[in-house]
Amino acid sequence: MTPRRKRLYVVLAILGGVGAAVALATMASRENIMFYFDPSQVIAGKAPPAKRFRIGGMVVKGSVTRASGDLTVHFVLTDFAHEVPVEYTGVLPDLFREGQGIIAHGTLRGDGEFVADQVLAKHDEKYMPPEVAASLKRSAAARPASEGKGLE
Repeated sequence: MTPRRKRLYVVLAILGGVGAAVALATMASRENIMFYFDPSQVIAGKAPPAKRFRIGGMVVKGSVTRASGDLTVHFVLTDFAHEVPVEYTGVLPDLFREGQGIIAHGTLRGDGEFVADQVLAKHDEKYMPPEVAASLKRSAAARPASEGKGLE
C-alpha cells in the first residue's frame, strides 16, 4: 500500500467518524426537542398525539376543579379562539391562577385532554411567556371584531 492510499484511508475514516457523530447528535437532539402548540393548533390536529410537547394559553376563569384530598387538578386553557382541557397531578406553582398565562409540558390523550407533567406559571404581573403572547395576539387578530374580549 502506498503512502498516498494510507492517507486516503485515514481521511475517509475520519470523515466517517465525524459523520457518525453528527448523525448520533442529530438523533439525540430530535428526541429531546419539545415543540410548542397553542390550543387552536391542538384542536386543528397539528400537535403530535403520542409525543411530549408544550401547550400555552390563559387559564379559563371558573375552570379549575380538584377533588378534595387529591393532587389531581383539571382546568381549561384557551387562546381565546379554542379551548383544551388539561389534567395535572401534583403541586401547582404558587403563581398559578385563573385568568393567567401558563405553559404546560405533557402529552395529548386520545380523548383530547392534555395530560401535563409540569406546569409553569408567569412570575410577575407584567410577564407572559413569549409563545403565549404571540399565540394570543394571532387569535385576537383572527377573531371577528363583534366577538367579546376576555374570558368572562
